Formats: sequence, structure tokens, C-alpha cells
Amino acid sequence: MKYISTRGAAPILTFEEAMLTGLARDGGLYVPETIPQMAAEEIAALAGLSYEEVAFRVMRPFVGDTFSDAEFGDIIARAYAGFGHSARAPLVELSSNHFLLELFHGPTLAFKDFAMQLIGQLFEVALARRGERVTIVGATSGDTGSAAIEAFRGLDAVDVFILYPHGRVSEVQRRQMTTPTEANVHAIAIDGHFDDCQARLKDMFNDFDFRDGVRLAGVNSINWARVLAQVVYYFSSAVALGAPHRKVSFTVPTGNFGDIFAGYIAKRMGLGIDQLVVATNQNDILYRCLSTGAYQTQEVIPSISPSMDIQVSSNFERALFDAYDRDGAAVAQLMEDLKSTGGFCVSQGVQQRLANDFTSGRASEAQTTAAIAHWHQHSGELLCPHSAIGVHVAEAMRDSATPMITLATAHPAKFPAAVEAAAGLHPPLPERMADLYDRPERMSRVANDLSALKAFIEERITS
Repeated sequence: MKYISTRGAAPILTFEEAMLTGLARDGGLYVPETIPQMAAEEIAALAGLSYEEVAFRVMRPFVGDTFSDAEFGDIIARAYAGFGHSARAPLVELSSNHFLLELFHGPTLAFKDFAMQLIGQLFEVALARRGERVTIVGATSGDTGSAAIEAFRGLDAVDVFILYPHGRVSEVQRRQMTTPTEANVHAIAIDGHFDDCQARLKDMFNDFDFRDGVRLAGVNSINWARVLAQVVYYFSSAVALGAPHRKVSFTVPTGNFGDIFAGYIAKRMGLGIDQLVVATNQNDILYRCLSTGAYQTQEVIPSISPSMDIQVSSNFERALFDAYDRDGAAVAQLMEDLKSTGGFCVSQGVQQRLANDFTSGRASEAQTTAAIAHWHQHSGELLCPHSAIGVHVAEAMRDSATPMITLATAHPAKFPAAVEAAAGLHPPLPERMADLYDRPERMSRVANDLSALKAFIEERITS
């Protein structure tokens, strides 16, 4: 299995190389050269298997010869051993033929744990075999950072630096990043919004002297292994509802497009998916682009769903690559237009190709709050603001004859103020995290400046 860049001008890599590289040297994102196929009988055979067994069968073709079967099986087992539910990603019926896929039973109570716990184990095995160490730098709108720190803290071969927008994450999200005590992890508050953090991250990867000097690696959703791990729960949930014998639909609250792109990969592999619905908050660039063909950035408006306060959706580049028939030069030009003018327009043909795979809806702040209140009152289900956006959009767009699965991306206790304001109930943290507010915090505030960030990292890495 080989991996190619969405911009067409970077070296072709193996799975291990692509995983450890993160962002391609031409600024693009790595994708598989070909998408492995699963026959209907192979998908049907997933029924009744454990989540770990499903994960092995779905991901194994993408890994190539990077890991032996025994190694890969052990990695998966360790990745999910710390989850708080035996099903790992259980389904809950919300209303008739509408199901929640609970993705918040991992160590940091968010869907990012599915990918980050796996990638932490993949990195550890690969780096030990190579006798190397790396510097991981990530940008977060809240959940990626805490999941990365949880996955990599204390590991010998890794230093971790997470950039987050100062004052624009929830208190629980911030404390999950700032309270770990291990010396190899660093939480960095940046003045600005998430797109600023993401831009500085890409700047570091594109500074090849710095990148090579600190052995930079990335675990944002630019990393293909992150997307791959998320493909699994599309299969596990769809099979639980009758796939491949009937189609199912998915609604995904998303800002960076990685989680829904994983659903697209599952569909390309052969999973019978009817709708893939992109649910956005008021920062609705994905909704606008899928509706009109114009991808035009605007000011990021802070919301009660901060993990979706994004205007530059990195993983959308992967969808564009396929929509442009894998023309790397065309994608590179779009990304240059985005950088120089703040936007681009796709052709009518490309817009139609995107529409063949994705549809979109959006929820206002008032609609999000109303959804939290409604579903708590009528079903007893307490939704985080992001999950509430997904449910609101799914209810408006679903076909009642087709099972709809909405991804519940975070535990409501990660966003207690918004949930309490809507439902009148303060969602408690799980017992294992009950002392989170009492733990001392450790963070650094650094200017939104590339030179300052590079100096900060160089001073603190372990040589």
C-alpha cells in the first residue's frame, strides 16, 4: 500500500512513512494510492465481532507490511483497552430509526480518542523499531489536543506541543491539556482562533530546516492514520443496523471535515451508505461550499460548539482531490488561491461530484440550544452542543425509511455551561475525572508568531 499527496509533488510513501511524516512536503495531505475494497460477504462477516476485531479487518489492508498481523492486533488491543464501554462505540436509539453513535467513552471523552489512542500506539512501536524520537506539534480547537496529550504523555520517544486558541476552548478541554504532569507534553495558548493555530502548524511543516531539525511529526487530522482509525466505527455501527443488507445514513457534526471524510472512505470501500450529511454551526463554510460551490473564508464567530469554530477545513482538500479526479496540480492551485485570496470556487462538475457524496445542513446557536433542551426532555438524552447540531440537522434531512446514525462526538460534561444553560442540568464528569477542576494547571502563552513558536519548541525538546 502506497500513499500519495493531494498536491501531486511529494514523494510516494509507505503507510509508516506517511504516518510519521504527517503533512506532505509539497503542503498536501497523504491519501492511499488505491482504496481497498470489502465485498458484501466480508462486511456481513463483521456482525457480532468485537470492536477490536472489526478494526483489525477494516484497517489491515491500508497498513501494508508496516506491522505484522500479531503486532497490529496487539496495537489495536492496547489502543482501546482504556475505553469506558465494552462496545467502545455503542449505538443508542434516539427516536424511530434515528440512532446516536456514542463516541465519547474514551479517556478524554471525545471521538478524537479513537484515532489518537491508536496513533499513539502506532508511533511507539514504529519509533522503537527505528530507534528514533520525534517532536509532535498539533493544533486544536479543543478535543484533538487533549486526546493527543493523553495518548503520548510519558512516552520516551516523543515530545508533544499542542497549540490551542487562548480563551476559545471550554474549561474542561483546557484543563485536560494543562493538568498532565509529564515533562514531554506542553500546552501552548495562542492569541487568535483555531485557524491561526492551524496556520502556524502548517508554517512549521513548510519550514524544512526547522521540520528536519526537530524531526517534526503531526497528529492533526492531516495525518492519514487519524482518518483511517475513524473509518472503523462507520463499519461497526452500520453492520449493527443491518449492513450490508440495507443502506444506512450518517450525520456528522464537523468543522475540519476529517470525521465525515472517514465515512466517505468507508463508502468507497464498499459500505452501503445512503447519505453523508455534513452538519455545521454558524461557522458554516462547508455548508456554503457544498451548497454553492464557493469556498470563501469569513471571520470565525465564537460559539457554544467551539470545536467547530473553523473556517479552513484541512481535510476538505482530500475530498477535493477525488472530486478533481486526483489532479494534484488542480488542488495545489485551489489551495494557493485560498492562501492568497481567502477562497476559491469549484467548477459545476466538481460541485456535482461532491454533491453525489455529501449533503449539508447547519444549526444556529438558538437551534443548538433548543435541540439540547428538546432531546433531554423527550428522550432523556443529554447532548453536547456539537452532537446537538448533528441531531438537529439529521432530523431535518433524514429519510424516515433509512436508518440515520448521528455521531455523538463528545460527552456533555466537556461543555457544561452550554448544556446547563439549555437543559437546566449540570452534566457531571465521570468519576475517573472528578478531580479535574482541582488539579494544578501548567501551560505557556506564546504570541501568534512563527519565530516565537519555533524558539519555544527548540528550547524544550529532548535531544
